[in-house]
Amino acid sequence: MMRIGIDLGGTKIEVLALDSHGKELYRHRVNTPRNNYPETLECIHKLVTSAEKKLKCTCSIGICTPGSISPATSLLRNSNSICLNNQPFKQDLESILGREVRIANDANCFALSEATDGSAKDGDIVFGVIIGTGCGAGIVVNKRIIDGPNSIAGEWGHNPLPYPADNELASTQCWCGKQGCIETFLSGPGFANSYQLATNLEKSSEQIVIDADSGNAAASTALFQYQQRMAKCLSNVINILDPHVIVLGGGMSNIDSLYSTVPNLWQQYVFSDTVDTRLVAPMHGDSSGVRGAAWLWD
Repeated sequence: MMRIGIDLGGTKIEVLALDSHGKELYRHRVNTPRNNYPETLECIHKLVTSAEKKLKCTCSIGICTPGSISPATSLLRNSNSICLNNQPFKQDLESILGREVRIANDANCFALSEATDGSAKDGDIVFGVIIGTGCGAGIVVNKRIIDGPNSIAGEWGHNPLPYPADNELASTQCWCGKQGCIETFLSGPGFANSYQLATNLEKSSEQIVIDADSGNAAASTALFQYQQRMAKCLSNVINILDPHVIVLGGGMSNIDSLYSTVPNLWQQYVFSDTVDTRLVAPMHGDSSGVRGAAWLWD
């Protein structure tokens, strides 16, 4: 069975074709039409048509998008490509392509990719986290995405930071309107903001990590605080879901020290005398979204 995955991003749309063993057969990307819903649909149509012409077969189609389909309205919601919001995206694509399509958000596609043939492929229960400009997650059990009746399973980033220090939750305002969301601490911008609040210095998350690795005291303190917060947040996931593997993605997942330090720190918060959950880096990295979209039809 040939599978096509489409990664629909705010700046680019990527198409990827996989065979039944996960071998890449075709890949192409184009710029996303700016704020134009009909052109976005037509762009996806052209990408699928070109891929199938190259492959000389009809394929299944999965779509990875930052948004998700509302179970109440069947319309797309919460997409950073705002022209897609409140549109019958799935129905319109199926009409244009003449077949069923499957859609999942980027965090779910990331988790599915890594659980299927990535660094978490040996885990029956996988929690996949994207920590970049935002903070999202997906749950995969036995190679299947868990959505839930509200289509919000894995929306980890908009829960409050657990075990907070005094005034810690009151120090941050999330775009969702709440204070103290995990995203405001563990995303790249959240990490940089925490450092600025502590030092009155404005630096990127990447530079803070570089400074910490060079022995800068303030940066080292900020990085350890970040690792402590991640350990607290992931301990709640372990206590509720008890995954075999937690895989990190996004820009912050490139911090090598997370994979040794965080599991040592989360021991004190997990309600068990042993913690066998593994914390791992992604195998497919930025390609996990489009690969996960293709695997929606496995």
